[in-house]
Amino acid sequence: MIVPEFLSSENRFREVRIELQYLPCLEYFTCILQYDRICIDVEERYVKQSYRNRCNVLTTNKIDLLTVPVKGYDAASPTKDILIDYNQDWIRRHLGCFKSAYGKSPFYEYYAPDLIEIFQKRPAYLVDLNYDLLTFCLRLVGIKKDIRYNLSGVESEENSVVNDISVINNKKGQNSIKYYQPIPYYQTFGNDFVSNLSIVDLLFNMGPEAKSVLLRSCKSQ
Repeated sequence: MIVPEFLSSENRFREVRIELQYLPCLEYFTCILQYDRICIDVEERYVKQSYRNRCNVLTTNKIDLLTVPVKGYDAASPTKDILIDYNQDWIRRHLGCFKSAYGKSPFYEYYAPDLIEIFQKRPAYLVDLNYDLLTFCLRLVGIKKDIRYNLSGVESEENSVVNDISVINNKKGQNSIKYYQPIPYYQTFGNDFVSNLSIVDLLFNMGPEAKSVLLRSCKSQ
């Protein structure tokens, strides 16, 4: 097996600071793979209409944007203070979309029960939901990294930290993606491969092969 350059033990220790996202896209995970330590900042300023509370999945004939509604907040509110709005029936919509999009995928029946259980806990804060979902996805993919949840402005004493808060976002074109290069894999719908969807697309379709796809999808830095 050829070890990608960014995983070589000869390279210096690398650390990155990113935000917590909702069922992140593939670039988020290829970013995690390329660093030794990942500092997830839960006190950074919340940015609306970002991957912090939304993700993209592939349905019968389109890309469906799923959004977790949040309660009102101040412009300077840290992400850790953002409350989920359960007055809207968004859980039923999200879970229904997953079943409609991936119910016939090879690994849906294996992974869906644990995913549903996370939503049924109905955490009050967005960061708690995102934390549980990220932990679940990292376990299924088989990624074991030094992941730390830290406060804004905290820097490593031994190493410089790459600050990539909001770098992985839904506002940019394919040519400006930093960590991800599309590697086609099996998808349930359509003949044309759709890249950089939520990690659930890769997990439900590829199962244990998800990590191999992600490793091949890493754009070396």
